[in-house]
Amino acid sequence: MSAAPEVVPQTDKAPEGRGFGRGRGARGGRGGRGGRGGAQEEKEWIPCTKLGRLVKDKKIDSLEQIFLFSMPIKEYQIVDAFISEEVLKDEMLCVQQVQKSTSAGQRTRFKAFQMVGDHNGHIGIGVRVGKELAVAIKASLISAKLNIVPIRRGYWGNKIGVPHTVPMKVTGKCGSVSVRLVPAPRGTGIVASPVPTKLLQFAGISDVYTSAKGKTRTRGNFIMATFNALKKTYGFLTPDLWEETEPSRDPADEHSDFLANYPKTA
Repeated sequence: MSAAPEVVPQTDKAPEGRGFGRGRGARGGRGGRGGRGGAQEEKEWIPCTKLGRLVKDKKIDSLEQIFLFSMPIKEYQIVDAFISEEVLKDEMLCVQQVQKSTSAGQRTRFKAFQMVGDHNGHIGIGVRVGKELAVAIKASLISAKLNIVPIRRGYWGNKIGVPHTVPMKVTGKCGSVSVRLVPAPRGTGIVASPVPTKLLQFAGISDVYTSAKGKTRTRGNFIMATFNALKKTYGFLTPDLWEETEPSRDPADEHSDFLANYPKTA
């Protein structure tokens, strides 16, 4: 006679490594995914330019020293080193959709105009295009910091109190849009449409008359025309700037030994 088959007792415990169902049992943790799309920690700034190295080592005291020698700003951290985030405000001016016809059809991208300013004589405009809106906004903010310029302010009439208006009549142009800024008495306010009013407030100007010509509905050109007019305020050599000044050495030349011995980065 054949032996009776061995009876295996049934238990509620699943075989190790396999489940009762179609699952694969315990596979171990997958670990963190590196915060996909989440907030990433700020990396330490490693300057790549001579100006950045001088700023990080505190060889340069202010932005005015950079503007005095017309040194190009290639790293936005240079602006952050002199103007804190609490003082330097940013605002989105407009977002446009731009299209390009390709063999596959229409390609749509986003064009962002962003402004930064400290309400105390510094303003910058950034314009960038990206496939995604978030990318365009982030890139335009960095571009605005790189394009920051000083704005000269003056008086209308007697020089009493702090400067409050533009020092002279200036005109800026972009495309068909032409914007003219005219000094105004204290207490007049900003006589302008909403678009240039925001720029003038961020620049720290409280009283001014404005005049605009051209297709001002093209908001991008309207913004850049106002910005170009503000940049021209330091382009005039007025009598109060005729005083002799002692020439000073360029910071890159003055600290050439420091830059020559700066440790190289990979």
